[in-house]
Formats: sequence, structure tokens, C-alpha cells
Amino acid sequence: MPESTAVAGAPILQVEELAVHFPVRGLRSLGGPARGVSFDVHQGEVLALVGESGCGKTTIARSVARLERPTGGRILYRGTDLATVRGQQLRRMRQKLQLVFQDPYESLDPRQTVLEIVAEPLIIHGLARGEEERRRIVYDALAAAGLHPPDQMARRYPHHLSGGQRQRVAIAASLVLQPDFIVADEPVSMLDVSVRAEILKLMLELRSSRGITYLFVTHDLSLAWVIADRIAVVYLGRVVEIGPADEVIGRPRHPYTRALVSVIPVPEPGRRADAIVLTGETPSPIQVPPGCRFHPRCPLRRELGDPPECETIDPSLAGHGHAVACHFASSPHPV
Repeated sequence: MPESTAVAGAPILQVEELAVHFPVRGLRSLGGPARGVSFDVHQGEVLALVGESGCGKTTIARSVARLERPTGGRILYRGTDLATVRGQQLRRMRQKLQLVFQDPYESLDPRQTVLEIVAEPLIIHGLARGEEERRRIVYDALAAAGLHPPDQMARRYPHHLSGGQRQRVAIAASLVLQPDFIVADEPVSMLDVSVRAEILKLMLELRSSRGITYLFVTHDLSLAWVIADRIAVVYLGRVVEIGPADEVIGRPRHPYTRALVSVIPVPEPGRRADAIVLTGETPSPIQVPPGCRFHPRCPLRRELGDPPECETIDPSLAGHGHAVACHFASSPHPV
């Protein structure tokens, strides 16, 4: 886990009971990819949202960046509720809260040069007084993103660049606005393994040099362990466990987290207990099971003889520092 630059005090971001529902033809609003999501992020921290595909982590991230409009709850960024701001106020907030997308092959306009791509946010927000100032800011951002020499890189088009270089361009495009919070949605999942470490190192260097805070979305728990200060595990649209990265990985308390941890590759497989294989499919987000949403697939519930509260009472996220949403989180269960 990287050395944290986070400081004590009020969180820079507070998500409280966030809900996001999408309309489904022929059905009333029964649910959605996020409901009842709560967490906070402190200045200089890396918080990783982790979960399997379809769990709702990207919807949560897009809502924080206000690319999706929440249908419930609050998203407080430095005390301002992003769920309610509109127009010019939202534009001003987005100068400080940026998003890096998953796919650098799709997020960059192939018709624009690197200079035009990175300069576009400056033009939209009216932050550069002229072409020379705009070019200087772009060159500085390209250099900060590790693209050298910046004047030559600025003349290239996306198809001239490797996947890693494209993602660096996307990072540079967010840096020109001098953000202090970046939502990174699977920023290395589309890259070769050899390039991932370089991009992750760059992001951590930017945290140290510019004080940037990250909400880092990934399906890879081992990757979250490497880069994050804290990990929030998401299942079926809700955070079911959150805590310091070493504690979540070393002492997972939720049965779902235990299953994820059990399949993390290790150099010496014989030193780890057998993998926990979950049975059944993840339920639909518009038909969330009653009670604990994980109970149909929960191995701990079966071991305990199917306690009735698992099917009738939805557990809340409870605990100080390391919180978990499970009625029987304290029950012994080997990883």
C-alpha cells in the first residue's frame, strides 16, 4: 500500500445514502445499480471501489462526477451537494473534480491532435487568455503526465500513440484544470500489464506533487491493495465493507470480501486456504433480494444453518474505521 498523504479533518467528499435508478420499460422504479451507498474520502487519500462486473461501482463513480444524476441521497464535495447543483455552479465544481475514463481508445477524439484534446477543457471553461498561454498550460500538463518532449507529443494524433500514452493524454486533459479530486474509472484495465505500473506510479506521484485525491474504481482487488489507502467493497449497488486496505485484505469481515480475497493470486498457493467459490448468479439490480442482498450466494449463511434474519433484515454498514454490513461478521470463518 502506498504511503498516504491524507490528513485528518473533514472529508473532501461525503456520499450519503446515494441512489441511482434507471427507468425500465414496463416496470415501476424497483431499484437500480446503486442504492443506499455511503462513504467518504479525505484530502490526499486514494479510496478504491472494488467489486465484480455489474455491481454498480462505475455508476457510483459517474454519479460522483455528475455524469449521472442521482435519484436519492447526497454527494457533498467540500460541503456542496453535487446532486443539486446546476449550470454555471456545476461547471465551476467540475474544474476541481475530474474523471479519467477506462478506455483511452474511445475517450479521445481521433480527429483532434493531442494539443487540441488537452486544450479543450481550457477553452470550455475559459481559463486561458490566448493561444500562447493555452499552449504553455498544455505543455506543462503533458510533461506532468510523462509525455516527453511535450511540444512533439502535442502535434500527434491518438492513432500515433500507444495505449499507455493515450491514457497519459487523458490524465493530462484532466490536469490542465488543476483539479484536487480525480475519479479514475478502471484507468489501467485496458492497458498491457507492463504499462499498468507506469500509469499507477504516475497517479501516485501526482498525488504527492499536487495533492490530488482519488476515487479509484477497479474490479481487481489485488490492484486496489497496491494503490489504495482504503478499500470499499461494493455488492449489488451497496458498499458492504470499507476499511484500511491492509485490514480489508488481511482480515476481511464480509463473506463476499472473503470470497474475493480467497482468489487473489499469491506466489505460494500452498500457503493459502482453498478458494471460496460463490454459487449462483448475481441477482438483478432491479430485483434485489429481501434482507441481506448477498444471502442467496452467501457461504457463511449456509454454514450457520440459514438464520432467518439474513432473509428478512437488511444489515446496515456498521463499525468504526473498518465497517461491514453483515449480521454475522464476527463469526469465525477462515480465508
